[in-house]
Amino acid sequence: MSTRPVTRTWYRVAIARPHAAPMLLAAEGEHLGMAIATAEHHVKGAYAIAAEVANSAEIPLGESVGKERVVEIGDAPELPTFHWPVGVIPSLAAPTERAEARRGYTIHDDPNLFVVEAQTEAEHLTDLFMGMIERLPTADNLEIRVLDHFEDAGTTDVYLTSRVDAKKILRFLDDHDDELFGNGHLETSIYIRKHKATLRLTEHKTVVWLSEDRTLETEVAGWLKDLAVPRVPSLVTITRTPHFHYRPAKSRDRNKLEEYLYRQRLRRVDTLRDGRSTRASSAEADT
Repeated sequence: MSTRPVTRTWYRVAIARPHAAPMLLAAEGEHLGMAIATAEHHVKGAYAIAAEVANSAEIPLGESVGKERVVEIGDAPELPTFHWPVGVIPSLAAPTERAEARRGYTIHDDPNLFVVEAQTEAEHLTDLFMGMIERLPTADNLEIRVLDHFEDAGTTDVYLTSRVDAKKILRFLDDHDDELFGNGHLETSIYIRKHKATLRLTEHKTVVWLSEDRTLETEVAGWLKDLAVPRVPSLVTITRTPHFHYRPAKSRDRNKLEEYLYRQRLRRVDTLRDGRSTRASSAEADT
């Protein structure tokens, strides 16, 4: 049986270091997530703050090729050092929003929906999203969207559980949080039918509450306060600058992930291309 050849790519990765100026590295990987993990492991306590695909002139030559997977280039350019959640990272080559990104939440001005968006650093994302789920008065379905930019598939596959409660959703996510929460090619949503609301971990790693009314406005604000997320006038999210989406180094590729979701009894209920369904019809799983 033939297998797809493994290809590796060199990336330039800027890392923030404890008690030192940010450093620029060249790192190799089968995908960006592997290169970022390699760069972060090169310096104890470091984390990536920007990345880009290396051009041919920037690929390390000589003794490093075939022997080293990471090479120190020198000091990184001046960049914000916010620790973006795993799955998204600003582009090193593009202009970067100079205002520091920060932990906080804001209420968006939307004429039709009550929309709250929260952002936090990498180490607190799981606690924020899971903490919000724990506080939900009820929950009905878990949806996972495998997005069109995952391996440039061009389609978004929508997977949905049958009717479940919040405790079952929490157990499932707790078992798979590293892979699901750290994949920037996924969106994970919880549906709360009684309140016509959705709690979503977006592809940009922000946590969003959407509802048709403000019935739970006070409660949502209280949940965020309990989780030490302050209200701020506005958020500087990853969408404010050119960026990359990536998956964790040890995560599944698209085919293996979709096979796994199916084995975990999530049904593929729709496939979208350019935001439009490619199926004749689709319905939420109610049984």
